[in-house]
Formats: sequence, C-alpha cells, structure tokens
Amino acid sequence: MSTFSHVRARRALRDDTPRRSGYDYRTAGRVSFAQVLLRPKASPKSSRASLAPRTSTAGREDEGLNRGGDPDFMTSLARGLHVIRAFSGIDRRLTIADVSRATGLTRAVVRRCLYTLRELGYAGTDGRAYSLQPRILNLGYAYLSTAPIPIAAQPVLEQLSEQVGEATSVAVMDDAEVVYVARAATRRIMAVTLGVGSRVPAYCTALGRVLLAAMPAAQAASELSRRELVSHTRFTVTSRRHLEDILADTRTEGFAVNDQELEIGLRAIAVPVRNVVGVTVAAMNVSAQASRVTRRELLEKALPLLRAAAVRLGSQLPPSR
Repeated sequence: MSTFSHVRARRALRDDTPRRSGYDYRTAGRVSFAQVLLRPKASPKSSRASLAPRTSTAGREDEGLNRGGDPDFMTSLARGLHVIRAFSGIDRRLTIADVSRATGLTRAVVRRCLYTLRELGYAGTDGRAYSLQPRILNLGYAYLSTAPIPIAAQPVLEQLSEQVGEATSVAVMDDAEVVYVARAATRRIMAVTLGVGSRVPAYCTALGRVLLAAMPAAQAASELSRRELVSHTRFTVTSRRHLEDILADTRTEGFAVNDQELEIGLRAIAVPVRNVVGVTVAAMNVSAQASRVTRRELLEKALPLLRAAAVRLGSQLPPSR
C-alpha cells in the first residue's frame, strides 16, 4: 500500500501553536481567536450570499427574498430558510434581535419564523435565546443520503486517505463558494476543523480553483466577480488577473495547489472529478499541514494517487439529469 515516506516515521500527533485568528469553515469567514466574533466583510454581489451571525444587515432584507411578480415564489419559505442559515456561525444560541441583524429581516418576521420552527421541532428556546435542534439534520441528510456524489465518494476517500496518510475531501461549487460533501480525516491533529457542509471561498482554495477552471473562462470570471477577494493570509492571491492566469494553468495541468492561501499551515492539492461522460461535477483534494508535507511531496506522491481516486469516483457518477 502506497504511503508518504514520512508517514510511518512520525506517529506522534503534534498540536499546532494557537493563532490569534482562524477561518470559520461553516460560514466562510475569519474569526477572532480571542473574542470568537465574525470579522465584518463587504457584502458580495450575489443576492443569495450566505450570511453569518453578527453581520450587520439591519434594515436591508436580502434581495433574493424579494421576487415581486413571481407567483410561484414562496417568500415565507425563503425567509424561514434564511433564518435557519443565521445559525451556521460561531454562536449556537441567538436572540430574535441577533437573527434580525444577521438576516436583515424585521424582528416580527423573525419571531414568526422561529415560532414556526420551534413548533415543528427544528428549533428550541429558553424563553430568550433560540438554538437549532437535532431534527434540523433531516434537511441536510436528505441530500447526503440521496445525492450520488456523497454516497460514492466516501469509500473512495477513505481508501485514498489511508494511502497518503492525510485528510481527503470532495466538494462542489455553490454560489462562488466550495461546499464539502464528503470527507475522510486522519488521526493527525489539524490546525483547521473541516467537515461535511463546511464552506470555503473558491478563489483561494485548490478545490475551488479546480471547479472554476472547469468552467468556460467567461463564466469563471463572472464567478470571481461575485465575491470580494480578501487576503486571508500573506500568501493569498487577490489580483483578478493573477487568478485568471492560475485558472489557465489549472486547465492545462489538470490540478491546483493551495499553499497556505486560506490558512497559515494548510497546504492542499486538488483535481477535478469527471462523471462517465467527462463532465466535471466535483473536485477532490488531499490536505496536510505545511510543516509536515512539502509542495513537492504533494506533487510527486499525493497527486498520482489523487488522480487515480478521482477517476474511480468519476466512473461511478452518471450524467447529470
């Protein structure tokens, strides 16, 4: 069985030195280590942007919830889902005022949404603050248990993770962000916590760049324009022209590398996952601590195994309907 040469040599787990800030992979935003508050960022151009708690949007309801003239659009349902997404950040318990600020909905609307969610068993309250209940998992599980990519990806990722001795993931694009739909971790202690449902920006991750490179150049440029290109570390590429050059190289080479652009200490390599008719439907990666795995090791040892795993997964995925 193929492994990294250093995997057997280093069995002891190593803790990373705590940093003053980190990346919230549930809300795609930076968080302060000391205060655990979401760092404010400019609102993206997309009308369906994911919102995180404590982001000030008071008095400005998300444009995606207002579709006047569309008789088939259920605004009440859209508002309820919007309220649910407000709980995806660091705070587990939110007041009506908290949710109102996070979503831009009025307190009266938020109160009715939370009341309905509580009556249906999706939310609970202590009389002041609200929190989501385990029943909410039914909504995400409905996708994970029926979509072909998560179902087929898990055994492939587990085999690949065992081969390389590092964490592996499969992700898809959603609203200019990358969403993890399957993941196989290792016993090694990582500086970041990623899981199914985690979201990361597409422009500064290997997974995202692979998925962007699979699009026509004009579409990829449009996706990049939907997000503010923020520097998460001193290595983050934020120049649109540079990113377009990187995407061109990714199309030619068939892989992308993220070298500490999203999080210091995190290095990853990704390749496209193509279904049986050759259409890119997802991306697969291997991620590791930069202190243990060099860029050269990713290219020479992980990439061949990663490509083979992506082919195995793709051969199980039917054409999209």
